[in-house]
Amino acid sequence: MKNWHPDLSRSSSPLYMAIADLVEMDLRSGHLSAGDKLPTHRELARRLAVDVTTVARGYLEAQKRGLVQSHVGRGTFVAGRPDAARGGLPAEAAPDARRAGAADPSMNMPPEPDDPELLARMRDGLSAVAADLVPLLRYQGFGGAAMDREAAAAWLGRRGLTPPHERIFTVPGAHPALLAILGTLARPGDTVLSEDITYPGMRSIAAQLRLRLCGLPMDADGILPEAFAAACARAAPKALYLNPTLHNPLTLTMPAARRAEIAAVARQHRVPIIEDDAYGFLPAEGPAPLAAHAPDLTWHVAGLSKCLGAGLRLAYVVAPDDSRAIWSFAGAMRAGNVMASPLTTALATRWIEDGTADAILRFLRGEAAARQGLVAGLLPAGSYRADATSFNIWLPLPHGWTRSIFGTYMRASDLGVVASDAFTVEGTPAEAVRVCLGGPLARPDLQTGLEFMAHALEGPPELSGSFF
Repeated sequence: MKNWHPDLSRSSSPLYMAIADLVEMDLRSGHLSAGDKLPTHRELARRLAVDVTTVARGYLEAQKRGLVQSHVGRGTFVAGRPDAARGGLPAEAAPDARRAGAADPSMNMPPEPDDPELLARMRDGLSAVAADLVPLLRYQGFGGAAMDREAAAAWLGRRGLTPPHERIFTVPGAHPALLAILGTLARPGDTVLSEDITYPGMRSIAAQLRLRLCGLPMDADGILPEAFAAACARAAPKALYLNPTLHNPLTLTMPAARRAEIAAVARQHRVPIIEDDAYGFLPAEGPAPLAAHAPDLTWHVAGLSKCLGAGLRLAYVVAPDDSRAIWSFAGAMRAGNVMASPLTTALATRWIEDGTADAILRFLRGEAAARQGLVAGLLPAGSYRADATSFNIWLPLPHGWTRSIFGTYMRASDLGVVASDAFTVEGTPAEAVRVCLGGPLARPDLQTGLEFMAHALEGPPELSGSFF
C-alpha cells in the first residue's frame, strides 16, 4: 500500500474535492504512479482527521475523473496519468491555430493565465463537464439549474451577499443583463444617471434604448451624493448606473461610507440602482457591494468576464426584493436570450465548486500587481490613476499632447489605448486615455510597450515622430 499522506492545505476546494485534486496533483508530479494502492477509507480518514464519508466522496470524485479504480475486497488503486485515464483534454494538447486569432487590445481584458498547473486545472474542469455533454446540449430552464444557483450563491457570498436563490439569475453576460434591466425600468426619453465618465457599454445601451444618460460629477470616492440628490429632484431619473469597484476606466473604488450615502439618497427618492460589479471580485478585501446597503433597490450584476475570462460570457444577477421587477426582468431576458449557455454555466459551476475559480483570481491579482509595478517603474508618481488589481491605467496627457495625436502615435505599439471620448457622458472629453495592460500581451511585451509610451511622454509630440 502506498504510504500516501496528502496535504489538504494545497487545495482550496471542499475537503472531498481536495482529496481528488491531490490524487491528480501527485499523479502529475510523480509522487503517485499507476497501480499504486491508496490507503483505505478509514486509514486515510485517520491520517487527515476527517470523517470516513468525506474520504469515500473524495475517492468517488477521483474515480469520476478517471484517476482511480475501486475493486470490492481489494481496495482503491491509481489508474494512470490523469489526462490519458479520463480520455479528456490532454494538458499538452496543441492549440488549433484557427482559434488563435488576434485579440482586440483596446478591450479591458484580464491577463491570460500561463501557469501550467493552473491551466491543467482549468482544462480538467472542461473535461469533467464533457461527461455531461448530452444533457448540457438541451434547452434548460431560465435562470440556471438548482446546482448552478447554489454555485452562484457561493460565489456571491465572497462579496458578502446572501440573497435567496429565487433572486439569483444566471444570464449570458453582463451586457444582456444591463440591456434587460434598463428595458424594464425606463422608456424612450426617460433619464438614467451614471458617473460623468462611465463604461462605454452603458452609453451604447442607453443610445439603443433611446434613453437620456446624464452624468454626475465625481471626486476620488465616486459620484457626489449632493449631485445625485439634486439630479433626482430635477430630472426624476428612472435608474442610477454605477461601476463602483475598480471603476472602468478611472480605476477608483467607492469606499463604504460613500456607498452608504448613495444608498440613502436612492432610498429617499426611490431610484433603482444598477450595480455593475464586473471587477468586484478582484480586490482581496473590497468594500461590500451597494446591494448590501440597499437590497430593496439594487440590481447587482456580477459578470465573470473580468475575474475569470473574457470569453466566459456569463453573469450572476441579484434582483431587488420585488416580485414584479423579477417577473419583468425574466420576461425581457427570455425574449432576448432564451437562456445562458448550459455548457458555459456548467464550467463556471465546476470551477467555483472545485476551487479553480479562486485559483484564477489569485493569479489575476498577482499578475495585475506585477503589471502595475512595471507602470510605476516607468511613469512618474501622480501622473496617472491606477489600482494594484486593475487591468488598466487612466492617463491624463501632459501639455502638448492631444488624445488624437497620442492614439495615433501608440498604434506603433501593442498597447491598447482608448481616448476619453468613449467614456465621457456629456461635455468636452478631457485630454486623457485608458491604457490596457491585460489580454494576451506577455509581460516582456508589455514592458516594451510601456517603455515606448514613457519615452514619448518625456517631451512634446513633435519630438516623438512625424505624422503624414
